[in-house]
Amino acid sequence: MHTVFPVEAGNFTKAGNVSSDVKRMLKQLGVPHKTVKRIVVALFEAEVNVIAHSWGGQVEITVDPKQVLVRVVDTGPGIPDLDLAMTEGFSTASEEVREMGYGAGMGLPNIRNNADELKIETGANSHTDIHMTFYIDEE
Repeated sequence: MHTVFPVEAGNFTKAGNVSSDVKRMLKQLGVPHKTVKRIVVALFEAEVNVIAHSWGGQVEITVDPKQVLVRVVDTGPGIPDLDLAMTEGFSTASEEVREMGYGAGMGLPNIRNNADELKIETGANSHTDIHMTFYIDEE
């Protein structure tokens, strides 16, 4: 099964809508709770990053019996120093975003800590393309 969800830039009132929809979908498909939880944590972080740091994007979810593939693609401006951005506490969020309770610098580290496999393609003045693989755990 493959599904695509749009993510609107700058619209924090919709932050978490995609991850909530995906959670509902995965539960209906019988994906174990432990796996759903890891996916939703990582996806929420990626979703908020698209809202806060890009000009919009989309989330693609592919589910098969053994794994869930999540791809989050945005329209830019890219991450100039990915190693630095993966550092816990590092953030380029605006003051406005921080005042809303986002931008603590834990997004990419939380994604890394929850995904079984993670590949990020990005660079300065480019888009960001995040590929996450979650193996379906037996409970």
